[in-house]
Formats: sequence, structure tokens, C-alpha cells
Amino acid sequence: MSKVRRAVIREWMLLAREKRQSSEQAAAFATASLQRHDLPRSSRRTPHEIIMRWLRPRTGRP
Repeated sequence: MSKVRRAVIREWMLLAREKRQSSEQAAAFATASLQRHDLPRSSRRTPHEIIMRWLRPRTGRP
């Protein structure tokens, strides 16, 4: 899972700054990431929620 986490965060941070400003952009990116990466199903959170949790601190950052 940590390899997937690093890959998703790297892809997010490589986007242009204006494409990673809002939570709506993060949600769309998370949905697209689920097509590219296989996350195991958690008993408490959906894969989309997991990716959003990874991206939230990095949303709007330079």
C-alpha cells in the first residue's frame, strides 16, 4: 500500500499548481487514480476516501 500511496502523491504533486487547488479537483483525481491503481478494500474506508485522505494535506500547496 505504501508504494501505491507514494505513486498517487507523486502524480498529484506533478500536476500544475492550478490543477490541484480544490477539494473538487482532488476528488476527480482520486476517482481517476482508482482506475490506475488497485487499492485493497478497507473495512472502515472506501478506496476513494483513502486517496482523499492522502491528498487533503497537499491540496492547494505550491
